[in-house]
Amino acid sequence: MRTVFVSNYINHHQIPFSDALYKRLGEDYHFIQTEPMEEERRQMGWHTDANKLPYVVCSYEQEQRARKLIAEADLLLAGWTGRTDLFMDRLGEDKLTLRISERIYREGQWKAISPRGLLDKYREHIRFRKAPVYLLCAGAYVASDFSLIGAYPQKKLKFGYFPPLRRYEEDELFEKKRRFCREEIQMVWAGRLIPLKHPEYVTQIAGELKRMGYRFHIHLIGGGPMEETIEEKIKEGGLESRFTRYGVLPPDQVRDVMEQCQIHLFTSNYLEGWGAVVNEAMNSGCCVIANAQTGAAPFLIRDKENGLLYADGSYKTFSDCVKRLVKAPEQIERMGRNAYRTISEEWNAQHAAEECLRFYENWKAGRISLPESGPLSAAQNLPARWKYREGKLE
Repeated sequence: MRTVFVSNYINHHQIPFSDALYKRLGEDYHFIQTEPMEEERRQMGWHTDANKLPYVVCSYEQEQRARKLIAEADLLLAGWTGRTDLFMDRLGEDKLTLRISERIYREGQWKAISPRGLLDKYREHIRFRKAPVYLLCAGAYVASDFSLIGAYPQKKLKFGYFPPLRRYEEDELFEKKRRFCREEIQMVWAGRLIPLKHPEYVTQIAGELKRMGYRFHIHLIGGGPMEETIEEKIKEGGLESRFTRYGVLPPDQVRDVMEQCQIHLFTSNYLEGWGAVVNEAMNSGCCVIANAQTGAAPFLIRDKENGLLYADGSYKTFSDCVKRLVKAPEQIERMGRNAYRTISEEWNAQHAAEECLRFYENWKAGRISLPESGPLSAAQNLPARWKYREGKLE
């Protein structure tokens, strides 16, 4: 089966999925990269030498070859790229295409009424509603956005990003956590220090927990425009001994820290398309406290079973979740173990690749059979209940 994945560039969130397909298909699998990676991403440790991966073809170096591979593919996975011209002609043919998308109305679904926007969406999406083109939703609210414009009816499936999977002997992983966390609860926050990720929530909850007399330590990973502000808040609150600041770390080192922690704090707002640190923290056996407005959270987290969700993105609901959890530490390991199993058994690159290939074989045989959960299961139209007006969330 000739399979092609086309996207802007390959990164550490896509390599495991591509590796799994290449292992199954060998030279019948290619990833077409349409542009070099931005310097900002390289500085964050995302840099990958695409030329060293045997399945990568750069369209800006070999466009004719890239077009030929796309045209002849049995299965095309089309992610975000500014080069939709590479595959648009194919979408009208009787060949299976799985389009991968994050939200198109992240800043407000009211944008769906724009006549110009609707015309663009018709050309790129709506007119293929009866073609063998399916939507892989990289986020829990993607289906809702596309339903507003009538695109991909009954053809929207769950998907996401799949960072490298680490497999552990489960009891050994949690024994390691118990040793490291014997004296105090260990929490981790990882991401760019920018407003949409709300790192200030972490310093604020640290102040509250300190006043309440809890023993805890927070590992804060990342850098960015808010770095100075966060440092000031830590000093103002006399919280220096409660934090370890790492700055920017490569992905593997972030995972090493997560393995030692019990709780992961994920405070991004509704502008976070997916949030791969949720996958990574759950794979590391952390109980994740996550804003339900973010893309990954409703797909990966079952509230109170393998993590905690707070519904409205506010600091108050976030802090309520943290306090509830530190008051019931016996629940932390239970949810952390379930989180690890969610990633190791279902939401990982190998499983996602197998489901994509199974979907193709079923489609080719004239039937559609979806799994009950996980990648390529049916994506529900979860409503986005918040409004974005004049730069404020209401």
